[in-house]
Amino acid sequence: MLARLFARRYLFSRQSRSVVNLISGLSVAAVSMPVAAMIILLSVFNGFETLVKSMYSAFDADLTAAPRTGQTFVLSQVDTAALARIPGVASFSFLLEQSALLEHGDRQATATVRGVDDAYTGVFPLGEAVTAGEWRVRLGDLEKLVIGQTMAWELGIRSLADADVTLYAVRRGSFSSLLPVGSYARRTEPVGGVFSLDLETERTYVLSSLRLAQELFDYPGQATSLVFRLDAGADVHAVRREVASALGDTFRVRTRDELRASFYRIMTYEKWGIFFIALLVLVVASFSVVGALSMLIVEKRADRATLRALGADRALIRSIFRREGLLICGLGAAAGVVLGVGASLVQQHFGLIEIPVETFLTKSYPVEFRLGDLAAVVLSFGVVAWLLTGLTVRSMIKNDER
Repeated sequence: MLARLFARRYLFSRQSRSVVNLISGLSVAAVSMPVAAMIILLSVFNGFETLVKSMYSAFDADLTAAPRTGQTFVLSQVDTAALARIPGVASFSFLLEQSALLEHGDRQATATVRGVDDAYTGVFPLGEAVTAGEWRVRLGDLEKLVIGQTMAWELGIRSLADADVTLYAVRRGSFSSLLPVGSYARRTEPVGGVFSLDLETERTYVLSSLRLAQELFDYPGQATSLVFRLDAGADVHAVRREVASALGDTFRVRTRDELRASFYRIMTYEKWGIFFIALLVLVVASFSVVGALSMLIVEKRADRATLRALGADRALIRSIFRREGLLICGLGAAAGVVLGVGASLVQQHFGLIEIPVETFLTKSYPVEFRLGDLAAVVLSFGVVAWLLTGLTVRSMIKNDER
């Protein structure tokens, strides 16, 4: 209590105004900036992580089941009634994915054709992503394609009025280098819609009906995967166990995060790599506190002598200046937290800072503030402040000082 009283008076008392107090104020500002920067950086990484996950969620389902061996499975071997009865399963859809060559006019491109059944929109509501035409891959016996905006530009498609695309797929088991044209199955279908998501998805996927994909790739009555959308609030891992039990050991069931585990792991490494780099900057900035505290200890040499004459021991004197250093660090941290959290929340809710790229999916920088990041910043800075002030006070006030 006594040490805290002396520390507050050294910093705030009107009678103790000096250059040291000015330097202490500057140290508070020097500490607050890196603290705020760390909170903002982590919030920006969170925002981009959420944005990327939302983009992938348009083509990566909550659960995806695929055969453990081979590429395809027969639709009739799946007990769809048992799957529909599983609590938490909102809808599911069969997919058939294979690579194909696309041709429009004199332009060609490779893509992954995803054949989908009529229940696909129940798993992936893509209506809002379609920017031209409509989301419909089959109208009676008429087949249509839905392609990405990037793929449309690459193929030279500028209008859906004249947008017939030819699909080429290698015939299984019949490829001949002498007559390569005859080794490809060929279908020419009109483009009925164009969707806009991230560049990779737009460039990779072309949507067709499941029937068209089965005929093009010669997989009648077969699919490559079964995708699920779960009810809001459903336990993903519990539903996965139920689905895996219903499908049997011949299927492997994975969540969205497991499908892209390596990508999300890299994003996590990048986030905490930036965290430790910013922490290093914070450590360097904290040396201003060391300088201010050292000057204060030198300035208060007479006060230390008076305290010793009154019976104060080395532990009390060290505690006074240690609390002084922690008070400076605490004020800087508090200012940084207010500034960092405030800036993050303002950007998160109002999006004041915009991204100067018209084709990006969001107009403003995505930000998502999380209490866990705030706790990590405050805890790490607390450790740094405690070590720096402790070492400074111990080195400035020697054990042999009388």
